Amino acid sequence: MGIRLKSNEPLISVIVPVYNGQDYLADCIDSIENQTYKNLEIIIVNDGSTDRTSAVCDSLQKDCHNIRTLTLDDRGVSAARNAGIEAAEGAFVTFIDADDRICPDMIKILYDCMIRTQSDVAGCGFFLWKNEDEWKQAAEVKPTDVTTMCAQSASVSAEQTATYDAGTYLREELLNGNSRCWSKLYRRELVEKARFREGLTIGEDMLFLVQILPYIDRIVETTYAGYGYYQNPMGAINREFTPRYMDQITCWQLARKEILDMDQSLDSQVTALWIMGIMLTAGKLAMLSTEKRRDNKKYIEICHARLKEAMKIPGAYGRLSLGYRLKTVIFRVFPKLYLWLYHFHKQAG
Repeated sequence: MGIRLKSNEPLISVIVPVYNGQDYLADCIDSIENQTYKNLEIIIVNDGSTDRTSAVCDSLQKDCHNIRTLTLDDRGVSAARNAGIEAAEGAFVTFIDADDRICPDMIKILYDCMIRTQSDVAGCGFFLWKNEDEWKQAAEVKPTDVTTMCAQSASVSAEQTATYDAGTYLREELLNGNSRCWSKLYRRELVEKARFREGLTIGEDMLFLVQILPYIDRIVETTYAGYGYYQNPMGAINREFTPRYMDQITCWQLARKEILDMDQSLDSQVTALWIMGIMLTAGKLAMLSTEKRRDNKKYIEICHARLKEAMKIPGAYGRLSLGYRLKTVIFRVFPKLYLWLYHFHKQAG
């Protein structure tokens, strides 16, 4: 592990929420400590872990004096990130999930891009990895090999960046998939103006970005892919349906209200995304056994009701792909049949 050195660079707070992360937290922190940007404080928020995560945190703190650990009582990732924001002392803040890792130049690149463009937020790309071989292939290449995901120098040219005002970022980035809170660096005074919506576990980062948009003058994005997103087989996207999956629908409902306050012309675009969230949730319900689907009947009914509501918005249906149009029509008219067909198709595949 590295030790933070004295530096004239502004302090950056790195917030790492973790729940039962004994197997991957140390590697995540190691990737942060090995950043070329050295003036970092790392705030680990242990959110009620029941494994050996606490012991890992204690060991990390002994090795690195720039690490602090906060302990919560299983309040969820939003509460954990909020606790980190409250404790942060840096002029800038970034969020890293505990099962992910970052490339050595990521924070330096984001900081340099932000300062050069006088932006309030700087974001970069990301790559997926699912085992150690894939991570090493990405992270251990030489900086001169620009064809690989993690191999770019700390000097990112202007041609590799794009700057946006808040409205343009909303239309061209956030509503086109760049709705993640991680892989971004924020000015601290910006994140202090909003908080993650507690009690939500899917879509909460998108909602956070929507809430800070009114306070943003400029955002810069670089094509540099410095964030390694771990495809965790135990992650939420791979688990069986639980009521928490309904958060995806709730977040898009809440975001739609906020977005329409900023720009009414985006109604059909954001509603189309709301419909897609409904159908993704319905797909999770469809994968349950027949008995479990009966037990979760009320959530199926909620999905069906929200879909009928959303499809009344002019233009929203037309923005969907052909596949989603077909799915929505079948689910709207024959919800039980749709769930059965979806279940059969996935099981056969």
